[in-house]
Amino acid sequence: MKKAISIWAFPGGWTLRQCFECAKAAGFDGVEVSLDAQGEIGLDSTYEDVMKVKKAADEVGIELFSVATGLYWDYSMTVDDKAIVEKAKSIVKKQLDVASWLGCDTILVVPGGVKADFVEGAPVVPYDLAYDRALEAIKELAPYAEEKGVSIGLENVWNKFLLSPLEMRDFIDKVGSDYVGSYFDVGNVLFSGYPEHWIKILGKRIKKVHFKDYRRAAGGLHGFVDLLAGDVDYPAVKKALDEIGYDGWVTAETIPPYNHYTDQIIYNTALSMDRIINEK
Repeated sequence: MKKAISIWAFPGGWTLRQCFECAKAAGFDGVEVSLDAQGEIGLDSTYEDVMKVKKAADEVGIELFSVATGLYWDYSMTVDDKAIVEKAKSIVKKQLDVASWLGCDTILVVPGGVKADFVEGAPVVPYDLAYDRALEAIKELAPYAEEKGVSIGLENVWNKFLLSPLEMRDFIDKVGSDYVGSYFDVGNVLFSGYPEHWIKILGKRIKKVHFKDYRRAAGGLHGFVDLLAGDVDYPAVKKALDEIGYDGWVTAETIPPYNHYTDQIIYNTALSMDRIINEK
């Protein structure tokens, strides 16, 4: 497995090069970058803009392999507003473009949902409509992913949607494309299940993996804690990943620091990931 960290784990205000340099110094192999509304990788970024990011990563010696985005909380593929749905689909295409330019093989996509509780004013979409709309949208986008040679990884998030590994598995199979799979987040399922079960059931459908930890007793967003400080059974997770033959990227998606020690959590996370990955 190759060890990476999400760009969201770094303090705000850092340039991408600063993040790459810190990740390299901490011992990470790669960084998962993000498509933002604006910035070094933004919706209006050109090929030339994105190539500057690739050049910086190459010079630092950091691999770029995946493009995430937080924009799907504002633009969902399952809401009633067709203009928002079309905007969401255009974001997927932009992610695919950026990923292909950077040489990444996967993007992280939230395929809409029923409701995101932590997004103020988020609408509630009937589950059956959300399912049909998401399936239609991802089926429509799959050929573009194939054209770009980049996989769409559907993340299991707190959107009251695709709530079990069986449902996620069947949704992916209904899309019917080798370029659509799971971007499996270990920590996100702990409030309602066991990540090792998801891994076994999703199997080869897993394109990429997020590592984070969660403490059930805390509840809500406050339950997310540093790696190995929560209730995730990481030996069981590692065993399950080994059993399905997963040897790709594992990416730490942790909360950025809010104190003077802006880089310490990056180093701590790297050491925790080493312990997990080297588990026999």
